[in-house]
Amino acid sequence: MSQKLTIALTKGRILKETLPLLAAAGIEPTEDISKSRKLVFATNQPDTRLLVLRGSDVPTYVKFGSADVGVSGKDTLLESGNDGLYEPIDLGIARCRLMTAGVKGAETPAGRIRVATKYVNIARRHYAAQGRQVDLIKLYGAMELAPIMSLADEIVDIVDTGNTLKANGLEPRELIADISSRLIVNKASMKMKHQRIQQLIDAVAAAIQ
Repeated sequence: MSQKLTIALTKGRILKETLPLLAAAGIEPTEDISKSRKLVFATNQPDTRLLVLRGSDVPTYVKFGSADVGVSGKDTLLESGNDGLYEPIDLGIARCRLMTAGVKGAETPAGRIRVATKYVNIARRHYAAQGRQVDLIKLYGAMELAPIMSLADEIVDIVDTGNTLKANGLEPRELIADISSRLIVNKASMKMKHQRIQQLIDAVAAAIQ
């Protein structure tokens, strides 16, 4: 079995915070990822390449074995499920919180409520655990607008500083999960390329320490 390693990375803030950890593990792209439109990058290790993907696609590439290892936000893993994946390390980067939020000072209506979110699976589980009846509305961005425009009573979204909520007249309500980025590994790759992947895990873990 080839010991070639493919690592799937999440674009944006997570990528910026992941590259120094990989560098500490001896893996660096041979060109500046931020200045390129390419999606596949060679590294200084001839047997290792990087893929740069949308966050929601990283677990899919790792699950199906197109990438051996990936870096993904815990929110994405909670939403997509992590069958077929190991999650050996919490990288402690890109920290934020997954919360419910609504219009500041407004009471949540009794009975059935409408909730706007891109995290429909997480929201369904959260409200079901409370015994609340909800209609879920899937949105892909600008969640804060939904309660203001009476599209939804509450939203479920990522909260970093809370400034965006505040600027739009909303307030955070319930914490669903603390979020950070995780190293994930395809289960079959972990068996077939155990030594190579374990070296990477150990090196990244040491870099975090």
